[in-house]
Amino acid sequence: MASSIQKNLAEKNAEYASTFTKGHLALPPAKRYLILTCMDARIDPATAFGIDLGDAHVIRNAGGSARDAQRSIVISEQLLGTKEIVLIKHTGCGMLTFSNEDAHGLVRQNLGSGAAEEIVGLDFLPFGDLEAAVREDVEFLRKSATVPSDITISGWVYEVETGKIRQVV
Repeated sequence: MASSIQKNLAEKNAEYASTFTKGHLALPPAKRYLILTCMDARIDPATAFGIDLGDAHVIRNAGGSARDAQRSIVISEQLLGTKEIVLIKHTGCGMLTFSNEDAHGLVRQNLGSGAAEEIVGLDFLPFGDLEAAVREDVEFLRKSATVPSDITISGWVYEVETGKIRQVV
């Protein structure tokens, strides 16, 4: 039996598909850039950052981590021709609220020793200073051999309280 979430998904998709006219868009993003941001449900990248369907790749993960997104970044650049990375972290991020030890402890407590053993050594990539984390991720990308030197990289903070962005790097 379908959950209420699944039913809503199917209903909303039927509405969307009934007026969909963008099936002709090319696989590579038209504006040749990618946004890397957090998976936080309070961020709607298309609306907040003015991205039309087909314009850009949007990569999302916990904390908007460049390290965690590296595989997708390489695919976006090398296979699909993006030339710019816009990294956007945000205020009130959950990654500011815990340590690796906290996360590992919760897995052990809630999921048991088998799950804890499965993630031994996993870095959840938490951070304690938002702007420093933006700078560190931009620096990671600039120094990475997987990101060509001609790729434009910038780092931003999105304020969930106001909807505004500000450039850090």
